[in-house]
Amino acid sequence: MKTVIKNGTVYQNGRLINADVLIEDNKIAAIGQNLKADKVINAKDKLVTPGLVDVHVHYRDPGQTYKEDIRTGSMAAACGGFTTVGAMPNVTPVPNTPDLMKKMVKENQEKGMVHILQYGPVTNDETTDIIPDYKALKKAGAFALSNDGHGVQTAQTMYLAMKKAQANDLIIAAHAQDDSLFNHGVINEGEKAEELDLPPVTELAETTQIARDLLLAQKTGVHYHICHVSTAMSVELVRMAKARGINVSCEVAPHHILLTDSDIPKNDPYYKMNPPLRSKKDQAALIVGMLDGTIDLIATDHAPHARKEKTGDMRDAAFGITGSETAFSTLYTKFVKTGVLKLEQLLSLMTDQPAKVFNLKNCGYLEPDAEADIAIFDLEQETELKEKDYLSKGVNTPFTGNKVFGETVMTLVSGKVVYER
Repeated sequence: MKTVIKNGTVYQNGRLINADVLIEDNKIAAIGQNLKADKVINAKDKLVTPGLVDVHVHYRDPGQTYKEDIRTGSMAAACGGFTTVGAMPNVTPVPNTPDLMKKMVKENQEKGMVHILQYGPVTNDETTDIIPDYKALKKAGAFALSNDGHGVQTAQTMYLAMKKAQANDLIIAAHAQDDSLFNHGVINEGEKAEELDLPPVTELAETTQIARDLLLAQKTGVHYHICHVSTAMSVELVRMAKARGINVSCEVAPHHILLTDSDIPKNDPYYKMNPPLRSKKDQAALIVGMLDGTIDLIATDHAPHARKEKTGDMRDAAFGITGSETAFSTLYTKFVKTGVLKLEQLLSLMTDQPAKVFNLKNCGYLEPDAEADIAIFDLEQETELKEKDYLSKGVNTPFTGNKVFGETVMTLVSGKVVYER
């Protein structure tokens, strides 16, 4: 059966056009005018885009499924308009072996409502100096490597990992964190930490490890991707590295450009994330970095937790914020509606750019013969973000209650509707 999405504003090849999108046999058959089909989806006054791509999510499956599981995490992604995601390996057990990786890839395919790409760990269990068999992990289905949640503490370990990753054509997506400088902090170092009398996190915990790793990446030639950059100095380091020809890319998380530490109203664990919310100066630098191309893409770092883990004192609560269901609407409302970003720029940062950076061939664009992974958004109707509408098990976001534009109307994966408002 053929399906046509009619009358929408379509994002294609960096431009917004008025067109119909014809779907047949799970693929896009044509994009053009006056296309006909058995089934019609009316997208009048709606935005039609490639399914959004999020290279940084945490699905807690296996081992921590009380927080999230493959099905609920991928349903949350679909609810946010995402059709391809990259799942981090900080699960129990960490997929250190080909057998564990194969099992995770199989579970992702069988239970996922969207396309789920699986990271392998940089080091065994993400906290050791033992480097797993990257070639075998890649053969088993790992699309990239990350110890997200943990920085690689030993320079020699990171150097050897980069050499091995480069030899196997794998990206290392790094959580840059020097634990000795992080020093069990919970909030960015500054006036707010002093006001709330909370243990501070110096920006040096992030920036010194980025500086170290950029030199190692220059030496090894590996594609070094930095997760959730959060400081002005991080952006400047990446800008300088790119100018020197170092093979580096980086992402920014929505919360780091939407909020600053000055927005934290009280000792509230919903505002506890890692890296922490930074200063207004850092936020401004991140936005400039998005605009000038230093920052390559947006990734949510969707990190769900059980409610009991995000209540009480920030000192005792888990790090993390959900993001799959709120990312596009909050970013569209804050940056496109106010004229900071053009709609095309935001869409590029969330579709074709992540696909390009991670060399993903089957997502992030709308073209004939491409997989029919499509999101439809309502840019005109204001809605309120409500806990009862979330499909993730995690509700740990401070954005609940915000009035936003850009709600997801429908998400299709391989031509099939997996979410509908």
